[in-house]
Amino acid sequence: MAEVWVMGEMLVEIMRPGNDVALYESGLFRGPFPSGAPAIFIDTVARLGHRAAMVGGVGKDDFGKCLLDRLIKDGVDCSKIMVSENKVTGVAFVTYFSDGSRKFIFHIGNTAAVEPQAPKVEDLEGIKFFHIMGCSLMADPIFAGEIVKTMHMAKKMGAKVSFDPNIRKELLRDTSAVPIIKEVFANTNIFLPGLEELLMITEKTTLEEAIAFCFTYPELEMVVVKNGSRGSSVYTRTDTFRMGIYPTEVVDTTGAGDSYDGAFICGLLENKDLRSAAQMAAAAATLNTNAFGPMEGLITPDSIKRIIEAHEA
Repeated sequence: MAEVWVMGEMLVEIMRPGNDVALYESGLFRGPFPSGAPAIFIDTVARLGHRAAMVGGVGKDDFGKCLLDRLIKDGVDCSKIMVSENKVTGVAFVTYFSDGSRKFIFHIGNTAAVEPQAPKVEDLEGIKFFHIMGCSLMADPIFAGEIVKTMHMAKKMGAKVSFDPNIRKELLRDTSAVPIIKEVFANTNIFLPGLEELLMITEKTTLEEAIAFCFTYPELEMVVVKNGSRGSSVYTRTDTFRMGIYPTEVVDTTGAGDSYDGAFICGLLENKDLRSAAQMAAAAATLNTNAFGPMEGLITPDSIKRIIEAHEA
């Protein structure tokens, strides 16, 4: 029985190997790499030794094999991942720019990535956390409804909901996803936004106003604001602290925030104090950036421990 579940899109990522090459230009790509924010998250949870399961979909093709092989190898329960005979695996193309920004082209709609339906209640027995990525809510309205259905089942079973809005402007083409994002937010216990996402969702202009607004929701226990190279800040109703980053040579930032989420939830599962959970999260994000590809960093309990201990000495 899995402690942590996620439901969302699975896709492979095909990436420019260098900076400042537009996606419309002819040039080289690297990949496929197993990806999708929910898959990166749950893979991190499994690699850190916790029982983890995913509800998702892939095609019966080589890209689907790429994803399933990686998740199974890393210990994710893939029994609720649908393998479609009729739909192909989702794909994302990404390029990087020298200013640190990225641009994506997603091929998700009408693929196996948005086909899965909500699991049965008995499938979720033993669940402690249900994690939701905002990009999954934007990928397809019917799929978003199935994710929300699963969220309510998980809540009734005593699980906590963690939510990373992970807003992708390439997916947010209209405002149809806004009501469902608000419904998820109202049921969230652990909120893990980036600073810009926090201000966008709360419709506030300052961090202080946004945090105050968040805690008007009675279900919310904490807000973890991720701010890239500036580190992160953890807010509860009674306390706040900042967590810096661990210095490293950055190879690829894709997936760092998703790995941060996964390790933070693992810290909570291990009953660590919030500062220790944030240290685990920062270390996982660092390890994620050390390798090219969304989930290629060598994230293990030992590697997390070594980074933290090295900077406490």
